[in-house]
Amino acid sequence: MRIGVISDTHGYLDPKIPALFQGVEHILHAGDIGYASIILELEQIAPVTAVLGNTDIG
Repeated sequence: MRIGVISDTHGYLDPKIPALFQGVEHILHAGDIGYASIILELEQIAPVTAVLGNTDIG
């Protein structure tokens, strides 16, 4: 299983991420997401599991 790992997006998803994560089966976001829309964007690539970071309100 290929897993994509990302963190510290702080509300910005680099446009290179979809290409870099092509073929991953699951994405782990390790916190400091910024906005819920980041998770929604990542879910267009693969299912996402995320944890809140110290800058996330949860």
